[in-house]
Amino acid sequence: MLIINNLSKRFGKVKAVDGLNLTVNRGETVVLMGPSGCGKSTTIRTVNRLIDPDAGSIIFAGQDITGLGQEELRQVRKRIGFVFQQFNLIGRLTALENVMLGLVMGGMEREVAYNKAIVAIDKVGLSNFRDQKPNELSGGQQQRVGIARALAYEPELMLWDEPTASLDPILVREVLVVMEELAKYRASTMVVVTHELPFALHVADRIILMDNGRVVEEGVPSKVFVKPASDIGQRYKELIEYQMNTNALTLAGQKVA
Repeated sequence: MLIINNLSKRFGKVKAVDGLNLTVNRGETVVLMGPSGCGKSTTIRTVNRLIDPDAGSIIFAGQDITGLGQEELRQVRKRIGFVFQQFNLIGRLTALENVMLGLVMGGMEREVAYNKAIVAIDKVGLSNFRDQKPNELSGGQQQRVGIARALAYEPELMLWDEPTASLDPILVREVLVVMEELAKYRASTMVVVTHELPFALHVADRIILMDNGRVVEEGVPSKVFVKPASDIGQRYKELIEYQMNTNALTLAGQKVA
């Protein structure tokens, strides 16, 4: 479904993405991980050309999007959902209206857009909050509206750019639950940039580890995090082991108390 070949992108003297190659199969959930600044977000933002690459090709459903004009690109973007770190909701509109807006502006009849928005809102568990405005919703609920807005297009590919990064830790779980449900039922192919290790371990079909703009390791979670071949993979393994040991000590302390 998605084939990225020799992708490169510079910002001034900084090489954000350096000859990256990646293939994502239909129905697959691929998680991109790595240290901050390694090129994860830049990579997925090139997929629908929110950022134009300097070199390389991005083949989506058999079409190289790097050479598309604006109208062709606009049509392709309708097939690719994107969930951002920030919610980017319009404050004067209700949750339902925020989900409908892009559909209506894209030329869809209002009644059709309304029905699609209702379905999308229901998918993210906000059927009782359709008429609430953003300032009446929690951060997690606002992000779920953002997810519904992307789902309303019924995309073939979903891109997620650290969707829990701007949330309070208490609210992270409610967004991850929605993401897990979408991955479980294979609503669409998913490429997720995240630092959430439990989500990656539980949901990913394949982990892609990046460093300095390149893929340094990839494989199923059990391979990458149990027997890593890269330095980045080893560091993640140590982090998982540390968290497991910390949790075990906490449980032991509770039993003693």
